[in-house]
Amino acid sequence: MNQTEILAQLKRGCDEILVETELVERLKIGKPMRIKAGFDPTAPDLHLGHTVLINKLRQFQDLGHEILFLIGDFTGMIGDPTGKSATRPPLTVEQVEENAKTYQQQIFKILDEDKTTVMFNSSWMNKMSPANLIQLAARHTVARMLERDDFNKRYNSGQPIAIHEFLYPLIQGYDSVEMKADVELGGTDQKFNLLMGRELQKHYGQKPQVVMTMPLLEGTDGVNKMSKSLGNYIGIDEAPDEIFGKLMSISDELMWRYFELLSFRPLSEIEGFKQQIEQGANPRDIKFLLAEEMIARFHSEAAATKSRENFIARFQKGAMPDDIEEKQISAADGELPIANLLKEAGLVSSTSDACRMIKQGAVKIDGEKVASRDIKIQVGSEHVYQVGKRRFARVSLV
Repeated sequence: MNQTEILAQLKRGCDEILVETELVERLKIGKPMRIKAGFDPTAPDLHLGHTVLINKLRQFQDLGHEILFLIGDFTGMIGDPTGKSATRPPLTVEQVEENAKTYQQQIFKILDEDKTTVMFNSSWMNKMSPANLIQLAARHTVARMLERDDFNKRYNSGQPIAIHEFLYPLIQGYDSVEMKADVELGGTDQKFNLLMGRELQKHYGQKPQVVMTMPLLEGTDGVNKMSKSLGNYIGIDEAPDEIFGKLMSISDELMWRYFELLSFRPLSEIEGFKQQIEQGANPRDIKFLLAEEMIARFHSEAAATKSRENFIARFQKGAMPDDIEEKQISAADGELPIANLLKEAGLVSSTSDACRMIKQGAVKIDGEKVASRDIKIQVGSEHVYQVGKRRFARVSLV
């Protein structure tokens, strides 16, 4: 690829580059750049929203640049205040360590492990003395911190801001100094923190990093940022059928955004898909291609094909999936309320969620809709339980 094509590829899906001329200059030099992206291990699993950044890292990696995947185990114990209306509860050391392990297992479904350097900011922050931390804090003013939108809103509304929250963007910026980053990637909500890295690098005599912000991917609801807490996420470690079903549930309009930010297909090919639909093709068939690509990436080609077959059988022929998970659940009193059984089977997150799904008519036993949450299942029974369109389990009560 020539320089124009390389720049176009790197700009794909990117919201903003600060400063683009600096990126062009570094690309012209031809020397491999150090590309940084940081993730706080605040949750045990990555979802497709996280992969928007990781996909961009892969593009840089394929172009021969050095990828620095930073796990913010130190900053994770502070809690990123970005976009938050209240102080976040800090994670324990144990939570951070466990989540960090999961991150390392999952990122290499996209990145080349042999060409990726995984770093932890505790490796330098744990060595920083209180005096050095105070010197770092002296590099920025409270007035500048309050220019940040989320801090400003909380301050003006009387919501408390803990002093340690001001340290978060400073430490994220200092990470770039320690890592000698040439480019840092982050979500659009991280712009303030990313620019902090540029400022601190200047102070420490380094060439300031180029900042590339990536858009925040909407979840399956098409409205809110993909988030596990909102229930609109698609986890990359979820079962293939679950991923397939969730992707098929997104709107036709949202499908194009997913193609742009998640797919590795050329934009010209995606434009061709749009033309096919304009000429009468079924959007569902194009969405099949998106779902299969995601499952092949995180599972396998065979799993992608099987998920498509299962989806067609389930939703077009009214059949149950062939590979229903079998579970055995104990009931000490000889029976178990339906809501408790669904929770124990992992089909719902809580008994209140089960009651809500029953009220919506979304729960079935052996294909028959459950009309009441007062039903009790007797020991010795075995049934297929279904919640929504995609969650099934064959449960034996003992």
